[in-house]
Amino acid sequence: MEWLWWHWVVLGIVLMLLELAVPAFFLMWFGLGAVVIGLLMLVFPDLSMAYQVIAWTASSMLFVWLWFKVFKPNIFKTRAGLSRGTFIGEVGLVTKDIRPYEKGQIRFQKPILGNEVWESIADEEIKAGERVKVLEVEGSLLKVSRA
Repeated sequence: MEWLWWHWVVLGIVLMLLELAVPAFFLMWFGLGAVVIGLLMLVFPDLSMAYQVIAWTASSMLFVWLWFKVFKPNIFKTRAGLSRGTFIGEVGLVTKDIRPYEKGQIRFQKPILGNEVWESIADEEIKAGERVKVLEVEGSLLKVSRA
């Protein structure tokens, strides 16, 4: 069976619709590649199946490259490699009372290293609902004081 231009367009639309059911974001680019080949087949209707598949692979790879290099260049950057000093001065809200020699909890407006809630210690008693700022990072604990 020889593929016509609309076969590629239907394949592309099906792949893009399947993207809704798949938890990863990768079928979109293969679907767009198939639509591009469908449009290419309108211009060059005698393109052999081998060239169609090669062009589909190349266009799909181009779309993936564009996504990661142009539109989402910082997608793989995390804050995990940052120094401890980066978090000094961050302000959060106490959600569990902090007492000297007892751990409490703080919630930040924006996640720090992927977590919004952190265990913390302080030299003074700080009640839930008060704002605090980070003084130091001690392992997995944050040493804080009133803001």
